[in-house]
Amino acid sequence: MKDIRNISKEEARESIKKLREEINRHNYLYYVKNKPEISDSQYDKKFRQLQELEKEFPEFDSPVSPTRKVGAPPVDHLEKKEHLAPMLSLNSSEKEEDAEQFFKNVQKSTKETSFGFLLEPKLDGLSVEVVYKNGEFSYATTRGDGQTGEDISENVKTIGSLPLKLLSSSPPELLAIRGEILMSKSGFQEINKKRIEKGEEPFANARNAAAGTVRQLDSKKVADKPLDIFFYELIKTEGRHFDRQEEMLEQFRKWGLKTNNLKKICEKMPEIKKFYRNLKEKRDSLSYEIDGMVIKLNQRGLREKLGSRDRSPRWAFAWKFEPQKEVTRLTDILLQVGRTGMLTPVALLEPVDVGGVTVSRATLHNEEEVKKKDVRPGDKVRIVRAGDVIPEIAERIKETGKKRGNPFKMPGKCPVCETPVVREGAYVVCPAGLSCRAQLKGRLQHFVSRDAMNIMNLGEKIIEQMIEEEMIRSIPDLYRLEPSDLEKLEGFGKKSSEKLYKAIQDSKEPEFERFLYALGIRHVGKHIARLLAKKYRNLEKIAGADKEELAGIREIGPEIAESISHFFDNEDNLKMIKQFEKAGLKIKYKKTQESDLLEGKTFVITGELEGYSREEIKEKIESLGGRATSSVSDNTDYLVVGKNPGSKLEDAKKRKVKRLDEKQFKELISK
Repeated sequence: MKDIRNISKEEARESIKKLREEINRHNYLYYVKNKPEISDSQYDKKFRQLQELEKEFPEFDSPVSPTRKVGAPPVDHLEKKEHLAPMLSLNSSEKEEDAEQFFKNVQKSTKETSFGFLLEPKLDGLSVEVVYKNGEFSYATTRGDGQTGEDISENVKTIGSLPLKLLSSSPPELLAIRGEILMSKSGFQEINKKRIEKGEEPFANARNAAAGTVRQLDSKKVADKPLDIFFYELIKTEGRHFDRQEEMLEQFRKWGLKTNNLKKICEKMPEIKKFYRNLKEKRDSLSYEIDGMVIKLNQRGLREKLGSRDRSPRWAFAWKFEPQKEVTRLTDILLQVGRTGMLTPVALLEPVDVGGVTVSRATLHNEEEVKKKDVRPGDKVRIVRAGDVIPEIAERIKETGKKRGNPFKMPGKCPVCETPVVREGAYVVCPAGLSCRAQLKGRLQHFVSRDAMNIMNLGEKIIEQMIEEEMIRSIPDLYRLEPSDLEKLEGFGKKSSEKLYKAIQDSKEPEFERFLYALGIRHVGKHIARLLAKKYRNLEKIAGADKEELAGIREIGPEIAESISHFFDNEDNLKMIKQFEKAGLKIKYKKTQESDLLEGKTFVITGELEGYSREEIKEKIESLGGRATSSVSDNTDYLVVGKNPGSKLEDAKKRKVKRLDEKQFKELISK
């Protein structure tokens, strides 16, 4: 190619067009067909040529140029965008009988003698909507709540396997498709390794890593991450119709959209079971995470006939795998000190991949758990991710002839502050309170959290710095900090210091129940704090209540009453409350209760209400003596149903729970 400075605009236009077409074709061959025709160095040379031309001739800039894959300038926040059609979730189960029941239900509902199912892996990533207009990438959003998602267009553009322009001379005017963004297993392990080396918390799994990466505000930080995308469903299209799912997927590939090769058409349940077993065996050898198999009707016409429930289609089902278990070596057992002073044994492990997650530690709960499982340093152990997320030791694997390490024993002193520990039932506790740095850090993190004092922009790293620099020796010290003090923190300037200072000062008038929760009293969560705030008018009354009186409150038993009483008997805690008063905190007390109209009644809310927000209706129910819970159970008295209700409505119908619309609820409380 000529020297860029010596070519005409027309020559530049043609060169840019040709290079874009070549690079798009090579991206397709590399990412979709897995058949690259040129070396990486040749590809990089073409890419650099295109970058230089676009820089020299900015008038030919295009939002769908392959060079956009290196990222764009950071955004302030992710905008919300409504989906072109609802993005539903799938009914799922690990049980074979549930998959069989789905098959029978489809047979019965369609009344067809012959139909096929398309089977494919259930990808364990981030579900997204990607929209093309006239063949060019327009935007991409996360699934969000199924109706509205976050605009992640600039980040998605950087994914190598995503075409910014469809490979078609006559693309549909509109194409909205559903895909799954994944992070490779090897890439995920490398990212977690770097996080652990920097002292950061590792991602729980590859799905969380992908989701966290794609939601970053700076797309340039996304461009070098090991992300991939597979497309598997049509959301909406104009100018194209598909009779069968396999036909649709084949067209996706022709357009340059990556689809999964591990798919099959089956008509009988034995075939479906066989494919499920085969997929399960291949799971560990795949370069990306899957957590089951999706069964979909292949005939799209029959899908329309079956329709959907509120949140899931009747024509598809996810048959999930059981959580993965892996074997590794336990290297040591250390102790973590929590915000309440409880000492928790933690197993340090030789790094092991558990379902795509590099696990280097696992919880052991308490001393009794360690003895029960009889694990010691040097033992071979099997790790399972409880709920497929939290790593735990499932069992010790016996090794004949191998000498074992010494049994674990709880120490006599706190490993952080060396205060002699005390026993409380099955637990060992450090009684030092806020003079123990670990407890101070944990209590302060809890104090500033969203459901407590809600002090924004005050995260774990900043709190660690404050304690390390001895800017804070007790929680009330937080309110004595000036902007000039905050400027000493790493990464803080005048503007960020003033912003954090304002957030701290704005929290000085907390609601009573929030402040109670923020104090971090053991066993006192948000609900118990709310009960106490309703029962008593001020802190003095709670502090003056004896254990018997506290235990007599509905839902507060002897253990919680003991904990509350113990907290207010502690002189250090009473001094801390006095320090809050001196620092200018003014607690906002509400009326304890309007009436006992709903006393003893339990409510659950589903859907969108016109006259109340979720918090407002909960507060209203509780102000009348009732209780608002998050899920339907046999103890639920009423389900308040708004627009677009979720699965709670079906649960309520099954349990024959009385249902109220918003008007009926208002009539009930007007009595």
